[in-house]
Amino acid sequence: MNEVTDPALRQSFLEGMSHVASTVNIITTDGPEGRAGVTVSAMSSVSPDTPKPSLLVCVHHLSPAAEKIVNNGVFCVNVLSDQQSHISDTFAGRRPTDDGDKFSCADWAAMSTGSPRIIDPLVAFDCKVTSSDRIGTHHIFIGEVEETFKAEQGSPLIFANRAYGAANRIDTIASTPSENSQPSHTVTVGCFHTFGPFLVPALLAKLARQERSIDIKLMEGDQRTIIGGLLSGDAEVGLLYDVNLDDQLETENLTAIEPYVLLAEGHPLTKKLELSIADLEDEPMVLLDSPPSKDYFLSLFDQVEWQPKVAHTSASFEMVRGMVGHGLGYSLLATKPASGMTYDGKALAARPLTDVLAQSKVVLAKKAGVQLSPEAQAFADFCRGSFAG
Repeated sequence: MNEVTDPALRQSFLEGMSHVASTVNIITTDGPEGRAGVTVSAMSSVSPDTPKPSLLVCVHHLSPAAEKIVNNGVFCVNVLSDQQSHISDTFAGRRPTDDGDKFSCADWAAMSTGSPRIIDPLVAFDCKVTSSDRIGTHHIFIGEVEETFKAEQGSPLIFANRAYGAANRIDTIASTPSENSQPSHTVTVGCFHTFGPFLVPALLAKLARQERSIDIKLMEGDQRTIIGGLLSGDAEVGLLYDVNLDDQLETENLTAIEPYVLLAEGHPLTKKLELSIADLEDEPMVLLDSPPSKDYFLSLFDQVEWQPKVAHTSASFEMVRGMVGHGLGYSLLATKPASGMTYDGKALAARPLTDVLAQSKVVLAKKAGVQLSPEAQAFADFCRGSFAG
């Protein structure tokens, strides 16, 4: 029979461990017993020199994921980046999803074992269970690594002192700033990935010309990612479309972007200087399948008694442009790059829509009730002035 831990020793141990910084990881599994996932900080390398590299994770025995990992025999360690704390909160049960499915908070791909991998984690390790043991309240799983995924860039999400944090590089003495230098607060700005390249570089360039001392870090992603970043505090302000926004956000309109029809140069419809929804009835469509763009563009067809003939879909703005350039269909878009060429050199033509019921509005967003830092407030004021001008 196991002896009961002395309560005072247990408490001092927990207090001490709260100061130990760890990466934040989502452990997922899938197989005959079904899919499950849980947030853990207890993950460590065991050895790179076993027959296959090995690592261990600790999962609480009351988590549904524990039994499923045992029975499926596989798991994936998704190491989160410092822009993904909302995913951690969801799998820890602190942030419920609308449909009750934790996995709907992110996009997923299957690893070689079948375990789910977040599309864009910092790192992911796909493992087969080689050892499982329970000590106290936790299962210790040792996994043999079958496959590793690594992002091209990013920093880990850290958990220490019972709060999220980010890893900051400590430079050598030779490159340490002088005693008289003043530290500056970095403002993380979330921006929607399709119109971000169209609007944000010009904003940053104008900011630089005015010699404003605001250190900007960009968080780029789809609407869900940016909203999650704002709600979790990973981003202070965001530039988003005014569609499907969370009621915990405060927003103000900055500008409107007119939707248009994108066609391959030489398409018969380019003979018209402007087009209506009715003109598109017999044409195949290439749909930008990135929320909320997809819902917005499909809503433009609500006024007619037919649905578009969607031939191809893609979440990539440039992929959509490329498919249109190769004559695979038209597309409806809002962001209009200055270049009328695709990545592979195909010419494009744009025509305005005459019967648009609602414009795409770009808003400045922040979490309701949160006081912005002075630097973030200065950036917000700068945005207002720039778009007003």
